[in-house]
Amino acid sequence: MAKVVTLGEIMLRLSTPGYRRFVQSDSFDVNYGGGEANVAVSLANYGHDAYFVSKLPNNPIGQSAVNSLRKYGVHTDYITRGGDRVGIYYLETGASMRPSKVVYDRAHSSISEATIDDFDFDEIFKDAKWFHFSGITPALSKEAADLTEAACKAAKANGVTVSVDLNYRKNLWTPEEAQKVMTNLMQYVDVCIGNEEDAHLTLGFKPGDTDVTTGELELEGYKNIFKQMIDKFDFKYVISSLRESYSASDNGWSACAYDGNEFYVSRKYEVRIVDRVGGGDSFASGTIHGLLEGKNFKDALEFGVAASALKHTINGDFNLVTVEEVENLVGGDASGRVQR
Repeated sequence: MAKVVTLGEIMLRLSTPGYRRFVQSDSFDVNYGGGEANVAVSLANYGHDAYFVSKLPNNPIGQSAVNSLRKYGVHTDYITRGGDRVGIYYLETGASMRPSKVVYDRAHSSISEATIDDFDFDEIFKDAKWFHFSGITPALSKEAADLTEAACKAAKANGVTVSVDLNYRKNLWTPEEAQKVMTNLMQYVDVCIGNEEDAHLTLGFKPGDTDVTTGELELEGYKNIFKQMIDKFDFKYVISSLRESYSASDNGWSACAYDGNEFYVSRKYEVRIVDRVGGGDSFASGTIHGLLEGKNFKDALEFGVAASALKHTINGDFNLVTVEEVENLVGGDASGRVQR
């Protein structure tokens, strides 16, 4: 299996029990998660040597975040310690027509104030095969954006494949700010992953008449912007998840990809949602796993979609499924029958 590196922020997640609203709750369930940390956990579960790179405070909460990764086999050798706080996000899980809500409390987290001097990227990328980051990390601060670019440069210098999940977060920056930073980072990227809204807000590409609110998909629009993206940035693959949002509880879930020659749309799953946070990360990591295993991009996409469909049924940010479980679903077993 491959050495895979991800860089980003892991946060303390405080979620209301069940489907309670914030104003109803007098306690929170505790988990840890964050885009690139979620990807690292999935890849570790699939058997890869997954390394998560970050900075966390040297206190019990920082150590708890580290332990949450070690529990699932993620290597934490390259997490440096320092700074004052772990970022926090609060989650209220929606149902039916009531959407989920997220409130962030992540300003001045340790990773947002980290500098290039905190990390030895040549050592980090030694013998690595893949590096993954998201649009969330460079949005945290100017320092984090510089850190992300330094990591990308080092990855390319060491012959490492680089992927990005565009992940736009409106609470962190504006589309104008995002496009300035992310357009520059695309020069290092081999595999670009994101949904239609992310591609529009971070890179300025809008896929036809797709409506992110209703989930109405116009696939020809995706094909057209994928061609434009490859022409502009010379990506090897452009990949997008496709979410049809019937309600907060029920979604249609599929994906599409383009390799410069062929546009491919995956099988669609009808998903009853338990927890959709981390769904995109599980899709990215499943697709990355497929590509690392030598699958063609269509089979890798099918693995990623199935992995993410399963993630929507699991509470917490992390996707705790096995390769066998994903392959069973890809093979057509969506019965949900009890395994005895």
